[in-house]
Amino acid sequence: MTREIVFPVPPDEVWEALTESEQLEEWFANDVEFDPREGGNGVFRWDDGEERRATVVVAEPGERLVLDWDDEGEVEFTLEEVEGGTLLHVRESTPEFSTALELRAQALSYA
Repeated sequence: MTREIVFPVPPDEVWEALTESEQLEEWFANDVEFDPREGGNGVFRWDDGEERRATVVVAEPGERLVLDWDDEGEVEFTLEEVEGGTLLHVRESTPEFSTALELRAQALSYA
């Protein structure tokens, strides 16, 4: 699945939303431990007891992030600066990230 989302903020802010545990807890999971360096690991927990783990395959700050989910699939984020913000390209084999990102983009658009 691929998706493109425009955020009305610079690429650095989108990168922070994708890589900082505190920000990931605002829009994706309830509890996040994440090391956004290549080879780093992430643990994402939800209040319903679900837990997913990921390994960072590629980390090019402000440009590209690729995560390999331990249980299934991969998600790749590519950031592109555009007039008025950042175009985020999402390619994934699991839908959880893109749905949450789209909701985040909508919230930023109305802020």
